[in-house]
Formats: sequence, structure tokens, C-alpha cells
Amino acid sequence: MNQDAPIYIAGHHGMVGSALWREMQRQGFKRLLGKSRRELDLLNAAAVQKFFAEEKPDYVFMAAAKVGGILANQSRPADFLLENLRIQNNVIESARLSGVKKLLFLGSSCIYPKLAPQPLKEEYLLTGPLEPTNQWYAIAKIAGIKLCQACRAQYGSDFISVMPTNLYGTNDHYDLQTSHVLPALIRKFHEAKTSGASSVTCWGTGAPLREFLHADDLAAACVFLMRHYSDDQFINIGSGSDLSILELAQLVRRVIGFKGDIVWDRSKPDGTPRKLLDCSRIFALGWKPQIDLETGVARAYRDFLQEGRP
Repeated sequence: MNQDAPIYIAGHHGMVGSALWREMQRQGFKRLLGKSRRELDLLNAAAVQKFFAEEKPDYVFMAAAKVGGILANQSRPADFLLENLRIQNNVIESARLSGVKKLLFLGSSCIYPKLAPQPLKEEYLLTGPLEPTNQWYAIAKIAGIKLCQACRAQYGSDFISVMPTNLYGTNDHYDLQTSHVLPALIRKFHEAKTSGASSVTCWGTGAPLREFLHADDLAAACVFLMRHYSDDQFINIGSGSDLSILELAQLVRRVIGFKGDIVWDRSKPDGTPRKLLDCSRIFALGWKPQIDLETGVARAYRDFLQEGRP
């Protein structure tokens, strides 16, 4: 990638997109393109095609998506399936039609079967049933991967896909109705600390195992792969290690300084028992994450406070 090339980051106000924007700026790229939802509705195919025809980006990072946690996925399954299909179809097809040199599509580790062997290898895709609590989002992401592969096969498009693990970081969502587990824990423990509560109630049993990656590490990995990777096979991006939700809750409690107890609401779902990505492919290419989990959670908490949240 030439540092003067026009580069479109779809979803640049989101957690992943904003991390990509910061990383590209840090590396000296000068012609970054970003549009807010008001400026460009990615659900509108004609508007997206017009943007590509006028701006003519050479490279595209496809980080725009409708995202949410277990509750959001369960309560609005049609929204998660339809909107994500429309967004990614519009961007990928417009990129192909306009002659984009390279596109990177961001998937999600929820694409893997619920009971796939651990750690999750790329070839485990479509080898078993999905986790029911987020299957709608997963199906949309699988379709995005397959569309990139189809464009490569039929048109020779240099479209690649990456599969990040659970993410957190600057510009995360902290709404308890829609957020993922780590930001939800940050908000819960912060509110318990400031209110003087004696305990925090967390969903499920605390037993599931999860892997986490800071969004800044993901951004660095994506730029690395845009420079050094071109293949039909999507590639995992993670930290290479996991911990239980119980251990995560204890870590967040420690970082925030809450002194009370943790209570587990076993009436709430746990989700997939374990999700650890096999990252041997990207590690072999020479990339490794730089931000350990405790440091990353402390950064995320500072961001939470700086945004003026309660």
C-alpha cells in the first residue's frame, strides 16, 4: 500500500474502524476516507455505489457491521441477519465494480460451530451447528467470507477475510442491553463501586472460556495482513490464550477497584462453552499482539471514564 493511496475504512467511528484509522495515521497514510452513517447509509446500495464511483478508493477495510451481545442477538435476529447482509453486500460489490485493488473483510469468531474442537482452526468453518444465541450474526458473516471468496474465484478480486476473536477497547459499547461481556463487566463493576453496592451480579455460571484482543492490536494485524497476505483462506486473529468468564470478572473487579462480591445468575445463558482461535497462521507470518489483557482493560476503563459515562 502506497501511503498516498486513497483508503476507505467502512465503519470508522466504531471500535474497530476507529482503531484502524488511528493505526493508519500512525503509519503515515495520508488519504483516509471515512463517512458517518448520516453521510453514507451503507444499507443504500445506490448511495454506496455512488461513493465508490466518486472517491475511487484503492483499498478498503470493511469494519462496518451491526453488532451486539447475546441479548441483542436473541431479541432482534432478523435485524442482525438482514442489515449485516445488506451492508457487506453493498460494500463488497461496489468495491469489485469500482476496481478496488484490495479489500479486507472483518468477520467474527462466532462463525465457528458451537462444539468445534479447540483451538478453532480456519478449516472448522461449516463443520457443525452454530451457537443458537448469535447464529443470525454468524450466518451474515459467513456469507461475507464466502462472497469475498466468490469474487476472488470469479473475478480475480484480491479480497481477503480475517476472523478476529472477542474484541474490546476505545469506542466500545457499554449499554448493558446490547454490549458484549467485557464492556458490560466494566460498566457493572464501575456502577457498583460508585454506588457502594455490596455485590455485582453476572450472567451465567462463569465457566465459559473466552479469548480477548484489544482493538488496537487487531488494527495493527489488519494493516499487516493488507500488506503481506493474499489468499482465499480467511485467517484468524487472536491473542493465543483464553480465560474463564469468572477469571475475567475477577480481573475487571481488580482493575476497577471494586471490593464486593460476584454473584452468578445461572438462569441466564452462558453461550458457547469455549472460543479460542488457533492463530498459528498469522503468528507464522510474523505478527503477534502487544497489549496484555490487564493493561488493555485498564485502558478501556480509562476510555469509559473519559467519555463521561456514569
